[in-house]
Amino acid sequence: MVSVLGRVCTTFFLCITGVSLFVSCGVKIRNPDLSSIPEHTILTVLAGQSTSDPGIEEFFTEAIGEKMDNVDLYWERMDWGEQFKIQMLSRFAAGEIPDIMIGKAQDVSTYAPSGNLAVIQDELVDFIRPEIIPSVSFSEKVYGIPYNAFYQGVLYNKELFSTYNMKIPETLEELNTAIEQFKKAGVVPFAAHFEENWSTANVFMQLAIGEVFSRNENWGAEFGSGKQSFRDSRDIELCLDGLEFIKEFTWGDPYSVNLFESDQRFANSKAAMYLTGTWSLQNIEALNPGLQIGIFPYPNSTGDAKLIIEPNLTFMKSAYSDNSDTIDEVLKILLEDEELAVHISDYTQTSTVLKSQPHRYPQLVAEDITLYEEDNLIVDATGGNTQLPWSFQDALAKETLKWMRGEINRDVLLDFADSNRMMIMQN
Repeated sequence: MVSVLGRVCTTFFLCITGVSLFVSCGVKIRNPDLSSIPEHTILTVLAGQSTSDPGIEEFFTEAIGEKMDNVDLYWERMDWGEQFKIQMLSRFAAGEIPDIMIGKAQDVSTYAPSGNLAVIQDELVDFIRPEIIPSVSFSEKVYGIPYNAFYQGVLYNKELFSTYNMKIPETLEELNTAIEQFKKAGVVPFAAHFEENWSTANVFMQLAIGEVFSRNENWGAEFGSGKQSFRDSRDIELCLDGLEFIKEFTWGDPYSVNLFESDQRFANSKAAMYLTGTWSLQNIEALNPGLQIGIFPYPNSTGDAKLIIEPNLTFMKSAYSDNSDTIDEVLKILLEDEELAVHISDYTQTSTVLKSQPHRYPQLVAEDITLYEEDNLIVDATGGNTQLPWSFQDALAKETLKWMRGEINRDVLLDFADSNRMMIMQN
């Protein structure tokens, strides 16, 4: 999940080598030349951020400052979906690898093959819940440290569901029934925003995890090798049907609505349901602190959909840094600070993936997530996101929006996907 940055605090632009980078206010940005002072160390941090992340760099910096007064973190933060990959590849090409890189779990499979990421020490890996480790592993070695996770599914307005005596839909038929009842009551069924490519990509992947990867966990890899195709997949067709379905039952201007506007409308009870992720909770809670919200998986055609978890903040380490031991010490401080983990979890409305906080979920929907966890109805998005990497998802989303607007037909969209399968092999 990605977004436009800059709600938490005033930001300004720092232009470095012709690229505009977001620099957080309140964080010390020091001249890197200070590293020439023997007793002082500066670690460079390249951070790709999602919607609820801006501001966390201040918490991390403060935590390090309390324990290591001879270390400064030099932050460059940017939108994960729009800029992070470009920056990573350009730094790799120039041989200027940041000491610490913060992306998502799926980035490990993208960047570890380059040889620029260091293997994570077992002592640090041991802080992470074991079921999360495969998402940051490559060739049986761990190259990333996940810190927290989003959940994805359908946020729903509990008051509206109660007012109209609605049950939580588990099948598409039950979802149709709910939509018809909300329409009769004059309530918009879905909040949705398709102004941004990333939103379209995210909704498609949520549907694909429920319809495609739930039945063939290796579908993306098989697609990349030519064994599967978009055109011949009934499950892919169901995902596109789902996009049309959501578009049909949202407001009339979804292509001019962005994330914040959609969050605001949902927070003001202008829609009953919202296919999104818990990254929206931060906005919603700020806009309407008293709103009672739940979450459920978007139903698939077989009625066995699961709530989706997606590891978010993931620390990666340069394989070539002169400050390897210092980086490990910094990461250890962050991972063993339980108070910091709780604070980040509450601030970002995410779940921690640390062993020290095994069942800390986003507060507004913690009760529902707990129930799905107990029933083993949680699926990790990393598998799908690794097989259909972001570069492919983003390109597909641009064409999908053309199709949704009626600029191209579905056959053209399917052909585009199949003809660009090499983007997966080149990831």
